[in-house]
Amino acid sequence: MIELTSKQRKNLEKLAHNLNPIVIIGGAGLTEGVTNMVASSLEAHELLKIKFNEYKDEKHELTQEICQTCDATLVRIIGNVAILYKQAENPDNRIIKLD
Repeated sequence: MIELTSKQRKNLEKLAHNLNPIVIIGGAGLTEGVTNMVASSLEAHELLKIKFNEYKDEKHELTQEICQTCDATLVRIIGNVAILYKQAENPDNRIIKLD
């Protein structure tokens, strides 16, 4: 998990604005399948949105658990949508360049 500056955070928010949520937390909650989907999506895209259709009261705790499990960084939670970022390990594969 990396620490983001406010400038980096704002830049990632702008990039995520037009993205649709890739992962949706529903009635089953945070399952291993959801965690695996988040991890593989972060590997492919670096930046993603997670929508909470259920468990809206626990979204902060669930997002922290996802971030710890997937070694991702929380950009921001807006409403019932969490924006997560994980920088690609190989510098040549990075889609998003942080300042």
